[in-house]
Amino acid sequence: MQHVHAFGNDALGDSDTVGLVERLQSGEVSAAELVDAAIARTEAVNPQLNGVAYRAFDRAREAARQGAGDGRSGYFRGIPTFIKDNVDVAGMPTMQGTDAWQPHPATADGDFARLYLNTGMIALGKTQLSEFGFSAAAEHPRIGAVRNPWNTDYTAGASSSGSAAFVAAGAVPIAHANDGGGSIRIPAACNGLVGLKPSRGRLPLDKDLRAMPVRIVFNGVVTRSVRDTAAFYAEAERISRNKKLPPIGDVRGPGTQRLRVAVVAQSIDRETSAEMRELTSKTAALLEELGHRVEYLDSPPVPAYFADDFLLYWAFLATALVRGGRRMFGPTFDRSRLDNLTLGLDRHATRHLYRLPLAIARLSAVRRRHTSRLYGGYDVVLTPTLAQETPRVGHLDPTADYEQIIDRLMDWVAFTPLQNATGEPAISLPLAESAAGLPVGMMFSAPLGHDARLLELAYELEAAKPWPTLAGRAPLT
Repeated sequence: MQHVHAFGNDALGDSDTVGLVERLQSGEVSAAELVDAAIARTEAVNPQLNGVAYRAFDRAREAARQGAGDGRSGYFRGIPTFIKDNVDVAGMPTMQGTDAWQPHPATADGDFARLYLNTGMIALGKTQLSEFGFSAAAEHPRIGAVRNPWNTDYTAGASSSGSAAFVAAGAVPIAHANDGGGSIRIPAACNGLVGLKPSRGRLPLDKDLRAMPVRIVFNGVVTRSVRDTAAFYAEAERISRNKKLPPIGDVRGPGTQRLRVAVVAQSIDRETSAEMRELTSKTAALLEELGHRVEYLDSPPVPAYFADDFLLYWAFLATALVRGGRRMFGPTFDRSRLDNLTLGLDRHATRHLYRLPLAIARLSAVRRRHTSRLYGGYDVVLTPTLAQETPRVGHLDPTADYEQIIDRLMDWVAFTPLQNATGEPAISLPLAESAAGLPVGMMFSAPLGHDARLLELAYELEAAKPWPTLAGRAPLT
């Protein structure tokens, strides 16, 4: 297979989100035209990409005819989008990437969907994810795999893969993503997008996620341009700002400060491929050309036990879902329909339950140790987003033995979980390309609350090395 996209000469064109807002405001296009184009594009590419979890097309058309996103106002009024199928949206089912129970519509918007739709965006429906978001590839024995629009032989990456595939393929300009171990940043890296995991507390979480002992999940978006991501956070902050964090503000261009950058190409306990190390070095060289001060570190100053602690906590979340499934999802819940990764994580947590209190305590303390040891001397940290190249569909087959899946998963996703535990912001930018011709993400992280610093740096890097999109390329026929 080759690349799949839907860019064309309709109302959406190849504009990014901010460009579409400007065209809406000038009267060049209407919300109804944008929604109709986005629905047509989604229908065109979904047979190859398999990213739709739930269609709400008629509802979206009605909202567009009313001239607002579900009747709401906001900067993004009339922009079509998708919401990942693990947050509640009134009238839509929330299936969490599985088919282990009978779907039923949510009775109300969750806290995040309420904010997201109050920006004025119109949801076309919900996008597919890996089962409960546990795997870094959305592949399911019955639902199927979400495929990468740059090359459909490869995974679209992580649990926000459906959203990322549709943004990269031009079906919508912006989509919701969330990140419990890298699932904003990983699909951004695989699909050539911008993916900012914000500081903890920057955006709201639904009630069940707020109750977690360590809040490792973060909401956000995936986009094709830095200004789209910056505009989303400016609008979200206008609607609901967490006053415990420094404001991001309306970031519209590069900063002037030259930064001290720590470069880490080797993860805590997994090997980084030679290609990823080389591409990271090239990104570091670009930073030096731009006047930033770069220093290489052998490895991040993170305890060796971090990866095991994070895995155990991840597995504990699976146990809560597997053992509490009937209470959470209703009497039709059938654990025999869960995939081998979910069930294997449940077994792992059960075997190591005695270690869980210590793991939670150490994860809760990792930011204090990490920040003081690293950000005392540096402004940002550069790593590859992923330790290995994007794998082909089937590499993380959820029907394989658990030991194979988890070993391959931890080999690939070796860098992103740290910021989920620390709560610090991190952004993946598509600054490189693999030998296979796929986008490669480079990740920048900063101290808690310094999201604006990452956006300013992202603007600078985007201008210095613009990344390609699928627009203008001959689509698969």
